[in-house]
Order: sequence, then C-alpha cells, then structure tokens
Amino acid sequence: MTTLARKLRLADYFALAFGTMVGAGWLVLMDDWLGRSGPLGAILGFALGGVLLLPVGYVYGQWVQRLPDAAGEAAYTAEVFPPIVSYFTGWMMLLAYFIVCPWEAVAVGKLAAYIFPSLNSFELYRVAGQPVFLPRLALGVGLTVFLAVLNYRGIRWSASFQNWTTAIVLLLFVLLLGISADRGAPANFHPAFRTTPFVSILLTLQIVPYFMTGFESVPKVAEEAHPGFRSIGFFRAIMMALLLGVGFYVLAVAAVAYVAPWQGLIGKRFATAIAFEQALGARWPVRLILIMALFGLFQCFNGNFVAASRLLFAYGRRGTIPPRFAEVHQKFLTPSVAILGITAGTLAGLLLGDALLVPVTEVGSMASALGWLAACWSFWLVERRISLRAVTGLGIVVSLLLFLMKVLPVIPGHFSPAEWIALGIWLALGTILHCRPRLAQV
Repeated sequence: MTTLARKLRLADYFALAFGTMVGAGWLVLMDDWLGRSGPLGAILGFALGGVLLLPVGYVYGQWVQRLPDAAGEAAYTAEVFPPIVSYFTGWMMLLAYFIVCPWEAVAVGKLAAYIFPSLNSFELYRVAGQPVFLPRLALGVGLTVFLAVLNYRGIRWSASFQNWTTAIVLLLFVLLLGISADRGAPANFHPAFRTTPFVSILLTLQIVPYFMTGFESVPKVAEEAHPGFRSIGFFRAIMMALLLGVGFYVLAVAAVAYVAPWQGLIGKRFATAIAFEQALGARWPVRLILIMALFGLFQCFNGNFVAASRLLFAYGRRGTIPPRFAEVHQKFLTPSVAILGITAGTLAGLLLGDALLVPVTEVGSMASALGWLAACWSFWLVERRISLRAVTGLGIVVSLLLFLMKVLPVIPGHFSPAEWIALGIWLALGTILHCRPRLAQV
C-alpha cells in the first residue's frame, strides 16, 4: 500500500494546530461574542475555556506519541471500546473539522463584500431569510477549489502555505494590539458583563470548543512527520497552539472592547473593524484588519481541510466507509479521493450562505467536546499511572461539562431544533457510509 509523504516538522505542526483554531471568527462574530457576554464575560469565558482544555491537550499529546494514526479519536477509542463507538466518535470529530470548511468559504464572500459592497448583488435565492449572492458564492467556490488543488498536489505545499499565513496573522495581530493600547480607554469596557457574571461567562464558554478546536488536528497528520522528527514534538506543538490560541482570542476581545464602547458594536457586521475605524477616524486600520482576517480565514480553512481529509482517508483505510477514500495519489502521495470528498462537501455546504455561520458554531462545539471526551476516557482506561490518570480525569470532567452545556435543555444556550436536525442528518450520513462497505460484502 502506498503511504503518505513524510515531510512535516515542528513549525508545520504548530502552524497547522494554531491555524485550525484561529480563522476569521474574531472579525465576523465579534458582535455575537460581546452580545452574549460583554467584554469581561467573553474574555473570562475564553480564558477559562483555554485553561480547562490544558488537560485535554495533554491527553492528546500522550496519545499521539503512543499511537500516531490519522484516525485520531477513532483509533484511540478502538483500543478499549466496540467498533461502533470508535466509528461514531471519529465521525463526530470529522464533523467538527469539516463543518468549518463551508463556514470559511461563506465567510470569505462576507468579508470581501465589506470591502466591495457591489458583491452584494445578483441575489440567487434565500436560506432562512438570508440572501445568497452570486459574486460571493463564486468567491467561496474559487477559494475552495484553490485549497483543494493545493492539498491535492502535496502536504509540503499545504504546510508552506499554512506557515506563511500563520506568520502574517501573528505579525498583524501584534500591530493591532499596539493600536488598541495607544487609542483605547478603560471606560469603553463598561459595563463589563452583558448579564450576570456567571451566565455571561457560561454563554461564551459554550462556544469555546468550536473556536479552540484545532490543537487535536496534530494527530491527524502524525503519519506525515519527517523521518527525523521526534515524537515529543507532537506534544509541544499541541501545547504551544493551545496557549497561543486562547491568548489570541482573549486579547482580540480585549483590544476591540478597549478601543471603542462595546455596546455600540452589537448587531454590527464586522464589529472589530468598525471599532477601530471609530477610534481612529480613518479607513487604513480597517484595511489592515480585513487583510489579517483574510489570512486568518485562509489558514483556518486550510488547517481544517487537512484534518478533515486525513480523517476521511483513515476511515477508508480502516474499511469503515467505502475503501476508495483510502486511495493515495501515486505521484503526490496525498489522500486524493478524500480531498475530493471534502471539496465536494464544502461546495455543497457553501450553497447555504450566511445562514450557516452562527448555527455551525453551536454544532461544532458539541462535536468537538464529544471527541475530546472519548479520547480522554479511552486514555484513562489504558493508562495505569496514577499521575497521568489524575490529569486525564480532569480532561474527562471538562469535556463532559462542555458537551452537556450544549445538549441539556435546562442550560442557557442549548441546542435549538435546527441544530438537532443538522446533527441528525450528519449521523444519518455516517450510518449510510458505514453500512455500504458491509452491504457490498453480503
């Protein structure tokens, strides 16, 4: 069997993990974050979520060193649970990665339309009352095809693209923080919370899994490490990405709320850009932010595309979905059929337009938390050392709480009927794909 190319190093793994977490959400959804919680509620929600995820990141760092398998959570749970549990655990994590791809494809059109309003023309149809415009749709299709070609031609191409976009995002972010510190004022933070402190923090904590999903993408490409790469590097990349990712979101909220009164930003498209435009009375900071957001969007889209395609490839290789998804390109040594599958799914999701944006956040959060829970639980069952079991136990508790916050109706911000329907459709699709290989053997 042809294997995947082995070319990735520590910087590549860090850029993949960080880039998979940080996209354009801090620009596109900042008004939603502030509207949920207020500035301090959002800051504490992200900070608390990041701290709570450290044990989960630790568990993934241990798992990938022991079992460097692209199947990730599916491989880990297969060590201790029945095959059906393993299958649907990985299928839920595939949802967490894949669902970001059409999200970013939609977001690129939304972002470009802010710069060029003429893109909001030639309405094709509406989804949940939201219009879908032809120019914006074309931009999303173009970006999807570009990343598909990039990934199809080799992991080194994809990794280099990821490294450059991550570096640009971090450099521009530092500049943005400097502008906020120079022009902002503490009075803009008041009031610190949208409602009570507890509820404000909780409402942000619920979406942290979606925006912090990405550190566990490292195991999905563990098989593509350079021959000289040391396995401890997987652990380092995961922890570095987790710490820097939560720092990014905390500082992004703080910078926006510090530079302009946050209550005036609620309900505004691209509240981050508007805040800096109001504070400086000029358009150039807006252009800077939009450029940074575009690169963030590129890195997040590419990172999730890589992770999703590897999971799909691993499933084909394990025979739990049609084996054709396990095909490796003879020349480029990439999972070519899996890449085409993720491309097709992204283009289909792109047709839903802006109605996809906020609901996707909720479903992705639950899927990520469930995958983390399964990975931690399975590690607790195979690990015998008391110290590691204690850390893993913390990861189990955190993951379980994050999962329950989305599915229990007594908790504010739980799943809506539309989100349950979307989840049901995904599980039904997984069931169909899982049954097909078995039907073919009958």
